Amino acid sequence: MADGHQFNNITLGGRGGTNTGQMKIYSEGILWRRQGGGKLIEVDKSDIMGVTWMKVPRTNQLGVQIKDGLFYKFTGFRDQDVASLTTFFQNTFGIIVEEKQLSVTGRNWGEVDLNGNMLAFMVGSKQAFEVSLADVAQTQLQGKNDVILEFHVDDTTGANEKDSLMEMSFHIPNSNTQFIGDENHPPAQVFRDQIMSMADVGHGGEDAVITFEGIAILTPRGRYSVELHLSFLRLQGQANDFKIQYSSVVRLFLLPKSNQPHTFVIISLDPPIRKGQTLYPHIVMQFETDLVVESELSMGEDLYNSKYKDKLDMSYKGLIHEVFTTILRGLSGAKVTKPGKFRSCQDGYAVKSSLKAEDGILYPLEKSFFFLPKPPTLILHEEIDYVEFERHAAGGSNMHYFDLLVRLKSETEHLFRNIQRNEYHNLYGFISSKGLKIMNLGDAQAPGGMAKVLETDDDDAVDPHLERIKNEAGGDESDEEDEDFVLDKDDGGSPTDDSGGDDSDGSKSGSDDEKEKPAKKEPKKDLSSKASTSKRKPKDADEDGKKKKQKKKKDPNAPKRALSGFMFFSQMERENLKKTNPGISFTDVGRVLGEKWKKMSAEEKEPYEAKARADKIRYKDEISGYNKTPQPTNVDSGNESDSS
Repeated sequence: MADGHQFNNITLGGRGGTNTGQMKIYSEGILWRRQGGGKLIEVDKSDIMGVTWMKVPRTNQLGVQIKDGLFYKFTGFRDQDVASLTTFFQNTFGIIVEEKQLSVTGRNWGEVDLNGNMLAFMVGSKQAFEVSLADVAQTQLQGKNDVILEFHVDDTTGANEKDSLMEMSFHIPNSNTQFIGDENHPPAQVFRDQIMSMADVGHGGEDAVITFEGIAILTPRGRYSVELHLSFLRLQGQANDFKIQYSSVVRLFLLPKSNQPHTFVIISLDPPIRKGQTLYPHIVMQFETDLVVESELSMGEDLYNSKYKDKLDMSYKGLIHEVFTTILRGLSGAKVTKPGKFRSCQDGYAVKSSLKAEDGILYPLEKSFFFLPKPPTLILHEEIDYVEFERHAAGGSNMHYFDLLVRLKSETEHLFRNIQRNEYHNLYGFISSKGLKIMNLGDAQAPGGMAKVLETDDDDAVDPHLERIKNEAGGDESDEEDEDFVLDKDDGGSPTDDSGGDDSDGSKSGSDDEKEKPAKKEPKKDLSSKASTSKRKPKDADEDGKKKKQKKKKDPNAPKRALSGFMFFSQMERENLKKTNPGISFTDVGRVLGEKWKKMSAEEKEPYEAKARADKIRYKDEISGYNKTPQPTNVDSGNESDSS
């Protein structure tokens, strides 16, 4: 690169695990982006305090220390990259890169090097390990010579790794010459005092800067007391307690709900928090939009002036969601995303839709789509391969809705259903303005194009998407039976065609038919003269010529019967199954869906069963009103009797 260097498969290491991503080192600073989206680290060149190289097993590690005291470790560089980057840092940033060596002797005694908020354990002139004092939650003096460091219990730690460093013990003998003490303050006490002055420990670090009581959190569900500390936030509920380091906060979202007195505040995390076996990459909070609060920060004046004067105010008065995001942004350094230029037909920031079995709202943002509240799904524009507008398949002739399919470059698909048709133009214009590929529109003026179909008010228009589904399911009915009724295609009364003779003598009894059978060809010209008035007996009469009992015709105005929970499940999953299994037969679709339904737990079936219960109530109400309404009599059977 002319302006810098770019590397793939660079690992960001830390106490919470490792993440692989892409790294760019250029004239303005350092940029690292997690592979597949998520965490983004940007370091301006003016914030870089020092750079180090260290040879680690099979590769090289780049250490970057910044003004805030943070220390980033990037691993995965080749030997030839070390020389080129060392020259680049010196010529571009004016920084001389320091080279460190890793101790591999296995010795557990040496010296402690305290530099900024980093603690390095040195064996001779080589480094054995290094920890950040920002992760230290508490220190204890055990006896006269042992100091125990306890690290923050971060609920995001463990999302990528099974084990995490929680405690470390140091033994400082009285003969230590690095931390000189006396009888009242032994060397271990001097060491602990230095740790406390650098780490986030003591009363200043444990007390919350501000607390918000009784906040409704939709994911993970519950009401929590939200405490904002200097280096972490805590969610305290009746059954759960989460502690999250600000280093895990990727971005904040402030999204108002249309026509409702609530506003979403979403905290995106990487790595996510864990509750049981479930991972939550987004914390979805819901605030009352018009609630005004007045708060003061619990922070020392010296600390405020030295570290937070340009980021925070000591007191706030305003809407609760704005006060919360402003303080959290100042403490964590995370950016806040708000709605962009998109407006719905009701001048809102989102459109109503459904994802899987959950109803929610879809926010088209400037660089992403965000579906809320459950499951919270963030889709970056750069991850999208294409989008596809589809006709709403679940409702048959219901043309008031359409679906939006979003396919990612990773071949994952998200289908947003039940979007109102009047939102089409707004969504199409917004997606087109972002340069996203739209698959099935083609020429917007084409008579069968999606845009043309959505523009029409005719609900009986042909649905190409629904027709394709029917064709794949083998649902087309043949017209061969109707063609048998056309006389031009009849074989002219062949002896093998029983229908021909029966039709010509529709008014005769069974005994007369038996006498006339040898001379069936003779009245051929009479057959054509009676074609317009005669009735087809195979449909209406038995072998003796007696009239069959007429099958009751279905009233098209009768209410549709209620669907079961399984039918709602099938409607939602049939298309996904066909896309993941191209060429699957209609019978196999039913079999696979039935097996999935049997394996689902009662909790997983509940959304579909709830829809079935609601549909059952709907059917009972409609059928009771239908039965009370006088129905017109069926006059078809009387006409047929007169003609015969």
